[in-house]
This record gives sequence, structure tokens and C-alpha cells, in this order.
Amino acid sequence: MSNQLTAEDMMVKAETACSSARLLLDHGDTNGAINRAYYAMFDAARSALLRSGAPVDPNIIRTHNGLIGAFGQYVVKNNPELSTMGRTLNDTQESRIMADYKRPALNRAVAEDIVELAETFIATIKALQFDRQPELPGRDSPSDSSPSPF
Repeated sequence: MSNQLTAEDMMVKAETACSSARLLLDHGDTNGAINRAYYAMFDAARSALLRSGAPVDPNIIRTHNGLIGAFGQYVVKNNPELSTMGRTLNDTQESRIMADYKRPALNRAVAEDIVELAETFIATIKALQFDRQPELPGRDSPSDSSPSPF
């Protein structure tokens, strides 16, 4: 049994973290909500990179800057519909740093926006990589090339 998490495992982690962010927000923990929302996006981005088959060193996508850079290079660049996602991930990381280390508590409106961004980010990534049905060239004819997960 491998210790490597799959794209599906990472998406489950993302969804769980996003649910936790919503719960924390509902209980008034704005900094905790921002932290969980960011990590939800982080795991969804890792899922997208794993699913894309991008030639990325697994150690690089364990770091925040490495993951954000690789996500932009291999996922956003190849998917115009994700043009704002890389910036959203980067901005949310900056908010998470403020929430975790630099401020007593960010206000509820900021936290609500970030949790909503995380929910949208995850839904978008999930729809692109798991819900999209590949277009088949013919009813019963196999394709010579496998469809892109994005």
C-alpha cells in the first residue's frame, strides 16, 4: 500500500477543510476559518496538479510557494477558465499568514469572502477534474489519446 495521496484523496481533504472553514466561521473563529479555507484551496490545487500529470517534483508541491507556482504553470496556464484561480490561491495564502501570525483577528466580512472563494475554488477544480465526462470520438470506437482531466 502506497503512502502517496491520490488526486481523489486530496480532493476529499480539500472538501473536509472547506467544511471545517464554514463551521469555524459560523462559530465566530474568523482566523481559523481563513486558515482552513486556504488549506482547502491548497489541497484542491494539489489534487489538480496530481490529476494533470504535470512533471512536478512531489517535494515542490508540499511547499506553499512551490505549489502556487506549479499550479499557475501547469494548471492555470493550460485552462483559460481558471485565469483568476492562481491569484486567488496566492491572495488567500497571504490572508492565511496574516490570520495565523500577524493580526489578532481578521474581520468577519473578510473571512466570509475567503470561505466563499474556497468553496468556489474547490467546486471549480472538482467540476473540471472529476465531473467532466470525456467526449468520445464515436459511440463504440476507442480514442487513440486519453482525454485530458482538465
